[in-house]
Amino acid sequence: MNSYKIALLDGDGIGPEIMTEAVKILNLVAERNKVNFELTHASFGANAYFEAGHPFPASTKSICDEADAILKGPIGLSHEESQKIPVDMQPERGALLPLRRRYNTYANFRPVYLPKDLAHFSPLKPEIIGDGIDIMIIRELVGGLYFGHKETGINEDGRRYVKETLEYDEDQIKRIMQVAFKTAQKRKKVLHNIHKSNVLKSSVLWNEICVEVGQNFPEVEVINILVDAAATYLCLNPRMFDVMVMENMFGDILSDQAGGILGSLGLMPSACIGPDKAYYEPSHGSAPDIAGKNIANPYSMIGSVAMMLEMSFNMDHEAKNLWQAMQSVFAGGYSTSDLSKPDSGVTMVSTSEFGDKVVEKLAGMEIPNQVSE
Repeated sequence: MNSYKIALLDGDGIGPEIMTEAVKILNLVAERNKVNFELTHASFGANAYFEAGHPFPASTKSICDEADAILKGPIGLSHEESQKIPVDMQPERGALLPLRRRYNTYANFRPVYLPKDLAHFSPLKPEIIGDGIDIMIIRELVGGLYFGHKETGINEDGRRYVKETLEYDEDQIKRIMQVAFKTAQKRKKVLHNIHKSNVLKSSVLWNEICVEVGQNFPEVEVINILVDAAATYLCLNPRMFDVMVMENMFGDILSDQAGGILGSLGLMPSACIGPDKAYYEPSHGSAPDIAGKNIANPYSMIGSVAMMLEMSFNMDHEAKNLWQAMQSVFAGGYSTSDLSKPDSGVTMVSTSEFGDKVVEKLAGMEIPNQVSE
C-alpha cells in the first residue's frame, strides 16, 4: 500500500472549516484507492502568530519538511486584527512568502474553469461565456517584485521613502517558460505570453527568454500581449485564452481578476510546484467576515485536493472523478450562500453539506483500476 504524508495548514478565518471538508475527501480517496494518507495538522498564519509568536513556527516547518505534499488553507485576518501583528510578521510576509521560498515553489497553476451550465455564477453575459471558460494561468511565484530587495527609511530631504526591487535572472524565467510551454503542448498548443515590455526592462528579458525556450516547442503558437490588454480581454473575450504565462505580480493580479469573471475566487483552486515539494491552496482569502458561519463553499479547497492527487501523487483518474463530483453537485442545483443569491433558483446548503454531497457523488463513481507508483 502506498503511503503519503500530507501537512494540513488550516490557516485563518474560514480555513479550518473548508479544511474539514478536504479531510473528508482525502479519507474517502484513501479508502477507495487503498492508499494511506498520513494527515498532520500544523499552525500557520495569523492564528499561529498569536499562539506561537510566529506565523510560520519551527514546528510547522518541521512537519512541512517531512511531508510529501502540503495542503494550505487561506490566511489573514481583518485589517483591524492584522494591525495587532508587526508588519514583518503579518501572514503574507511572515508565513506565505517564506513558505514559497523554503520549497522554491516557482510554478503556480491556477485553473480558471467555468462550464456553460455554471455560467450563472459569472457576472459576464452568456454570449461572452459561450460554451464555457477554460484557462490555465501559470504564474512565476518566487521572483520579481515580491521577493526583491526592500528598503525603507528617511532620505536626505527628511522624507520617508520606500524602495523595492524587481529582479529576475534568465534561469528563473527559463524554468517557468518551460513549464508553460509543456502545459500548452498538452492542451491547445497556444500560449499567451503576458508582459509589459513597452515600459519594463524585466519584460524585455522575459520576452527574449520566451523566444529562446519556444524554439524547443515549434508546435506551440506564442501570442504576446501587454498585461493591461490581457486584463481587458479577460473581461471582453476570455475564451481567446487557453494557457497564460506571466511574472509574479502580473499573475497575482490577473488570476484574481479571473476569479472575478468566474463570479468568485471561491471557484479557483491552485497548485504551487517546486523541484522537490508542492503545496496546494485556494486562491481566495480567509473571509473573516463569514468565518464560523458554515456558509463558505469548499470548492476551491477540494479542487486543490484534486490538483494534489494529480500533480503530487499521480492519481489522475481519481482527480478527474473528484472534479466531476464537485461539478455534479453544482449541476444538481446546490450552492452555498457565499456564491449564490437567495433568488438564484438553487438550493442553499452549508459548507459541511456541500462537502457531504461531494463525498456522496465521489463514492458512487468508478474506482480506478490502479494507483500509479
